[in-house]
Amino acid sequence: MKLTVSGKFLSTAACVMLALSAPALSVAGDTIKFGIAGPHSGDLASYGLPSAAAAKLVIDKVNANGGINGKKIEILKEDDVCKPEIATNTATKLVSSGVEVVLGHICSGATIAAMPIYKDAGILVMSPSATSDELTYSGRYPNFFRTIAPNAMQSPAMVDFAINKLGLKKIAIIHDKGDYGKPLAEGAKTYVEKNGKGQVVLFEGITPGAMDYSAIVQKIKESGAEVVIFGGYHPEASKIVSIMNKKRLKTKFVSDDGVKDDTFIKVAGEDAEGVYAAGPQDNSANPLALKAKEEHKAAFNSDPGAFYEGAYAATMTMLNAIEKAGSTKLEDLKKVLQSEKVDTPVGSINFDSKGDAIGVGFSMYVVEKGKYVVAK
Repeated sequence: MKLTVSGKFLSTAACVMLALSAPALSVAGDTIKFGIAGPHSGDLASYGLPSAAAAKLVIDKVNANGGINGKKIEILKEDDVCKPEIATNTATKLVSSGVEVVLGHICSGATIAAMPIYKDAGILVMSPSATSDELTYSGRYPNFFRTIAPNAMQSPAMVDFAINKLGLKKIAIIHDKGDYGKPLAEGAKTYVEKNGKGQVVLFEGITPGAMDYSAIVQKIKESGAEVVIFGGYHPEASKIVSIMNKKRLKTKFVSDDGVKDDTFIKVAGEDAEGVYAAGPQDNSANPLALKAKEEHKAAFNSDPGAFYEGAYAATMTMLNAIEKAGSTKLEDLKKVLQSEKVDTPVGSINFDSKGDAIGVGFSMYVVEKGKYVVAK
């Protein structure tokens, strides 16, 4: 086992000694059932597969060192394709299978749809990516935690960057009408209006999955917008920026962590150049983030994708809580999560009373020469 105590990595020998002296886990089976829920197929699989990879890498190391307090961790993985109507079935399957904690879901809409099922079952859920304010600010889901900051922090980050860094005041705000993109866009609109430094010249939703977004691009052009702030995911964003370039619009494009993904660059191609996107804070100076990235390269011969660091951190903190609590009961896990800091690839974190990680935030990135880099 290789977890953290008081934020420090334990050696294998120390972990074995801890396992021998730790309280027996109050779980029913021979294994600890660890659920992973997210899009593992479809257009948004690039958001979910890195999280599954992160969890596997952490869990494989723990199991190789004896598990937690004598129990191995068993992975139960379900695909929700980032669709709310499928996520409810995914959650039901995991609960029926006896899952004890869940990493996921990935998309906010799918997460919101699934949460009542986990809540009724008293199961801890931790997402590396679901940013909807409703998940923690509403108080409806006391069993939900996340290792990414909420939209309440992301919307201002996007607006401040557009106005203060890029110096652009006329703003078109577009969203995909979804549980993630629409509230994010609404938050950006409210922030612009309260800020008083910019002007929203267009606010409109689009239909996800449409073949052509020429109409909205024409409205952007007619609005005189200097910058577009988009709330949504990469399939729609890639189409919009491609049409904007074809029409030779000079309007800048600023989006969210749903677009800060290499798949957006692959799909949009050269049209991705110069696109800005918010994403989880830059952790390139964190040794644990570098180590986690190296582990992924060694195991899969590729760089990790979106939300990998957050998923790695979520898996670490959940397993640490199980170890310390000697239990998988929700209230026991919450006490550990809210009181003890753990060193992870996203920083030394614990969680507030709402379930939000303390110490995480957003950075702004830009596509340069086919890669996302930190925007200066």
